[in-house]
Amino acid sequence: MKDIASQLKILSEFLDADSAVDLSQLQAALAGASRATVFRYLARLPYRRSYNHNGRYYTRHDPSRYDRLGLRVIADVRFSRDGSLKATVRRLVQESEPGCTQRELEQLLRVRVQSVLQAAAEQGGLVRQRVDGIYVYFHPKRVARKAQLRRREEQCAAGVASVPPVEPVLDDQVVIEVLLVLIRHPGCQASSVVRRLRGRCPPITFQQVQAVFRRYDLDQVGEKGGRSTC
Repeated sequence: MKDIASQLKILSEFLDADSAVDLSQLQAALAGASRATVFRYLARLPYRRSYNHNGRYYTRHDPSRYDRLGLRVIADVRFSRDGSLKATVRRLVQESEPGCTQRELEQLLRVRVQSVLQAAAEQGGLVRQRVDGIYVYFHPKRVARKAQLRRREEQCAAGVASVPPVEPVLDDQVVIEVLLVLIRHPGCQASSVVRRLRGRCPPITFQQVQAVFRRYDLDQVGEKGGRSTC
């Protein structure tokens, strides 16, 4: 039992790292354990597989690490709080006020979703309907679907783009560097943080800093002309 506990601790700490890890790295962390052994231990831990790269990468499932859309990006590896791409697509469509088109979801998730959407529509998980000449996917429940359709039609009539708000890429290193600036210089606003991080490669953008402020509900008083202490 003690050995199992120590192996689980090793695996948990490895998954908790700032980088996405693949199966071979997990096996190496457990002194060359077999695939079956790694999966047996993983079943006892909260983790997620990437929804891109054919699910090759793993990370610890920590609700605080996802953005407001329930997504997390580590380098070019993408994770969702839902786990699978199928579950993620269904949730995003059902939560969207005007529903979603295939293009909107692909812009948001950065992967192809055509087959996932088709399967969801065929299985009743989503409803597909043509609106203003474009197929839009809606909630399967009638009341929610009618509200989404009404909102989509309003947007079409007003000529408003319906692409879901895309959160800028926030890997753990970006978050850490922004928070370090705020620890060292309390009261800094987003624009001041960007200036202090100038010269970093790759650069940290104003949109990324704003996303960190939103994620942690940080005060941005002074960003639009008010006073700032930084």
